[in-house]
Order: sequence, then structure tokens, then C-alpha cells
Amino acid sequence: MTQQTGKRSLQAIIIEHGLATPEQMDEALQEAQLRDESLRETLTRLRLVSERDVALCYAEFLDLPYIDLETYTVDDQVIASVSETLARTYEFVPLFKLGSTLTIAMVDPANVMVTDAIRRESGMEVDCMVSSRSGVRAALDQHYGQSGSMRQVLEDLNPEEVVSPVPMDAEPSASESLTTVDRAPIIRLVNTIVLQAVQEGASDIHISPEEARLRIRFRIDGMLHDVPAPPKSYHQGIVARIKVLSEMDISESRNPQDGRFRLRVEGRLVDIRVSIIPTVRGENVVMRVLDCRTILRDLTELGLGEHDADTFHRLIRRPHGIILVTGPTGSGKTVSLYAALRAINSNEKHIITVEDPVEFWLDSIRQIQVNRRAGLTFASGLRAILRHDPDVVMVGEIRDAETARTAVHASLTGHLVFSTLHTNDAPGAISRMIDMGIEPFLVSASLAGVMAQRLVRVVCDRCKEPYDPPSGLLQQAGLAERKDEITFYRGRGCPACNQTGYHGRVGIFELMAVSEDMREAMLGRLSAGELKALAGEAGLRTLRQDGIEKVVNGLTTLEELTRVTQAD
Repeated sequence: MTQQTGKRSLQAIIIEHGLATPEQMDEALQEAQLRDESLRETLTRLRLVSERDVALCYAEFLDLPYIDLETYTVDDQVIASVSETLARTYEFVPLFKLGSTLTIAMVDPANVMVTDAIRRESGMEVDCMVSSRSGVRAALDQHYGQSGSMRQVLEDLNPEEVVSPVPMDAEPSASESLTTVDRAPIIRLVNTIVLQAVQEGASDIHISPEEARLRIRFRIDGMLHDVPAPPKSYHQGIVARIKVLSEMDISESRNPQDGRFRLRVEGRLVDIRVSIIPTVRGENVVMRVLDCRTILRDLTELGLGEHDADTFHRLIRRPHGIILVTGPTGSGKTVSLYAALRAINSNEKHIITVEDPVEFWLDSIRQIQVNRRAGLTFASGLRAILRHDPDVVMVGEIRDAETARTAVHASLTGHLVFSTLHTNDAPGAISRMIDMGIEPFLVSASLAGVMAQRLVRVVCDRCKEPYDPPSGLLQQAGLAERKDEITFYRGRGCPACNQTGYHGRVGIFELMAVSEDMREAMLGRLSAGELKALAGEAGLRTLRQDGIEKVVNGLTTLEELTRVTQAD
């Protein structure tokens, strides 16, 4: 991951400019090697160096000019001289032409394979300038529009090349499905759908047949957005292609199926988890995008406040006990657990997980996939794990009394246990464990801490502007009297955030370390409300309070916080 020529290395240039210390650079290099990504990507992801500064230093390293695409106006005729598919595939922006030479802005001009492909497919000589990835993508969206690559593919499709849709009461044969799959336009269309979803940061892809059309939506930052879709006649071919990739039964269309496939996008591995269910209008497909950029986070990237971060660091380094992460589906529980495991992973610790499913493979950690057909459940997997001399155990979810009892037993016999639970807040996890049939004295003896969490959308940096929230929301948040001393922000809407005003998400947390007073209260079988009041007296900061702090700091809006949380 180290980038070095006969001159100065990239890391030396960054240090010389005072953008990072040698110690920070060493840590970044180790992280880049661990994740198999470039040093530039690591520095930007960890927010050690801004994306613009990294690009400037990389331009100096390559001895090439840097260009800020936010301030540069590209001639429409030059843009028109290069196909959108070519520009988006290789992520470059054509700037100007001189004779037979095309000057372009791209993220990594040192990638000879890419520059050769651009030269070959454009039929011109190529000169390069360096720009940031977000700058290149924003410029492409500005000139081609969001979801432009999808539109380009749809324009190139020929409906006659696709087989006719099969009636709902007929069973398609394997040969018919394979014929559909082998059609080059279908392969290209499916590739484009997945690639664009990854590039736009989507967590899920929904492909849904409706009465007169096919609908494709991406879930970005927790919200579903429509993208251009082909005619419904392409539906059977798309589903068949996805089944082939996921190693499903192509001829089966009356029962639900689950599968998975993996692809490499922009040099990194991305797992796609697929679920297909039959509906009255055809098979509905949902693909979960498991991208290491979003799943593998450091604890510093989660969004924990300083006090909560210190408490969580202390909890995860305990020798034994149970640590629970609670929240609804899609609230980032797995990301937090993976971050905790990676933070404590070392040669001295033996860490084993049992998950359903294993969302991402972690180095030096033994991960077990639940397989109910074979009799491997959370409970049976956890029992087997305890015979393998673990120091730390992660159970994907405590769903039943058997799993809960086994987790308690593991913690009481000297193991640190991580797991998730579906409760609305942190104190509610105590009542939930007792409701599962775990004796209060066992919960009191084993539970070390609970962290409830949600995800809120972050105001887009590119179109961020001050605004005055509605008075009702200010009153509800208890900020009405402070409104004159706080600057509230929202996103105006721009191509970078798909006109939503938000780009990315951050966690809001409610972290409860179990105190001696709370252990005594558990023995008295106090209600969830009474436990929450007791935790509040001990300094518990609720989800709502943590979210309000992020509103005050300009990270999100009161409207977004109200959507995700309820008043205390």
C-alpha cells in the first residue's frame, strides 16, 4: 500500500506538509494493508487528511497538475465527445482537447491499465490531471445527471433481444432461463445495476415487478430512491441472471430462495446477499450490498461522543461479561460489533463468532455461519464454541431463552460475550432478558453494558446552509430558548446528495454501563421505566439527547432526528 518512486514517497510528502504525523502515517499504512486498499483511501476514510489535501499531495507525488472540478467549467462539446459509459466506467472527466490529445481529470493517473483502456476506447492520446474521487463523481453527475449510467444502458438495450415474459401460471424450464441469462444485454444491465448501487453507497437493491412496469430502487442512507428501470419484459431475464450469480435453482420460481455472490469493485471486494420471494406479480428481488467501506469501521468512526467512547472502550476490554447492542433492523448493530471486535483483536485473544449471516469476513477471527437445516443454530453454535477455548465470543442475536441462557453461562465462566437484542432502548434489554426466562440474579451477575443505537442522515457538506427549524420541533427538543445562540443547518439539495440534502449517516447512541445500584435494582424486578429513571440518575444520555447534541453540532437536522427517535 506504500506508494513510492525514486523521489519522495507519498507519505513523506504528506508529513512534510504537516497534514499527518509519522505515527499517524504508520497506523494508516497498517490499516491500508489490513483492508487491502490504497493509502489515499485509508487517510480519507479515517479523516486524518481531507480528500482534497490527499489529492493535492498525490498530484505532487506524481508530478502532475491538480484540478479542482468544483471551480472548473467543462465545455459541453468536450463532454459530448466521450461516451458517458466510458467516463463513468473509468471514473474520469474530459477537460479539453488539443488536436488528437484529450486531457482528463481522474483519481489515479498512475493506474496504467485504466489510462491505456481510455486511450484505446477513445481513440485519442491522453494527458492526465489529478482530482478527488468525490469531485470526479460530482462533475459526472452534474453533466450526465444522477443514475446516468443506467439510462445509457437502457438506451442501448434492444427489446427484441430479450425473451418474452413467461405467464404466471407456467413454470419456466431451465433451458428457457439459461437462454435468457446468456443474453449479453441482460448481463450488462445486471452488472450496471449492481455497480451503480455500490458507487452510490446503496445498502440494498430492490427489483420489484408491478402490474405494468418493473421498479428498481436503491436504499441510500436508509431511504428508498427510484432509479431508471427497463421495461417489465426484462424482469425474467434479470431474475434468472441474478439466480445464476447466486447459485440458486434457476427453474424454481414458486418458493423463496436465498443466495450470495461476490464481486470486485474499484479494487475492493463487495459481497451481495440475495433474497428472492414469489409474489402475485412475479419474483421480487432484494440484494443487500455488503461493502467493506461501510461495514468495517473503526470505533472512532461510529459517532460516539467522547464520554461514551471512553466508556465503551472500557467495557469491551473487560475479561468477562455480556455486552449487548440493541436497536431495530438496519440501525448499524453489526457495524458496531465488528468495530468492537477489530479494536480488541490481537494475537493474545481467540475470538469466535456465530452469525446469521456472516456479513463480512474478519481476519484472524473464526466465524461460523448459522445453518438451521443442518441443526446449527445460535444456541448450538455457542455451545460448540465454548469447547474451543475462546476468550471472546460474538453471538449474532439473542433470539430465544436457550441462546440467552448459554450466553449467560459463557459470561459467568470467564468469557466476554457480544450480542444483539431487539429493544427500543438500553434499559429495556434488562427487562427483555428477564422476560426470556433468565433469573434476575443471573442477569445482574452477567450483564456488563448495553448500547442502544440508531442511524441518522448527515447534512450534505456540499450544499449545507443555515436555516430556522419549525418552532414546534424546537420546543419539542427543548431548544426554543437557545435558538438564537445555535446555528442550525440543512442541505439545500445538490447532485452530490441526489437532491436530498443528506449524504451519509452517523450513529446516535444510548450507552448504559451496568452499575452496582442497577444490579441491586434488577434483583428487585424493577420495570423498564424504573430502570431507565435509575440509569438517568447515574448519567445515562438517551438516544434523543445524543441526537440533539449532533443537531447542535450541525451534523444532522431536527426533522431527521424526529423521524428516527421519539421524545423522552
